[in-house]
Amino acid sequence: MTLLRFLLCLFTFIGALAAAGALVICVLLMLRFPPLLVTVILACWILRKLLKAVRNRA
Repeated sequence: MTLLRFLLCLFTFIGALAAAGALVICVLLMLRFPPLLVTVILACWILRKLLKAVRNRA
């Protein structure tokens, strides 16, 4: 049981490190290539508009 708990904690830690690394790489890419930053901002704006439309509809 202790081994299973250790493996669970280990995989959770590895997953958290991978997620943090992916986030850092995405931010660096957005700063390196400005069109990517514009694309992400535009996608967030469109998502916000869609969520607001769905919320008003319900």
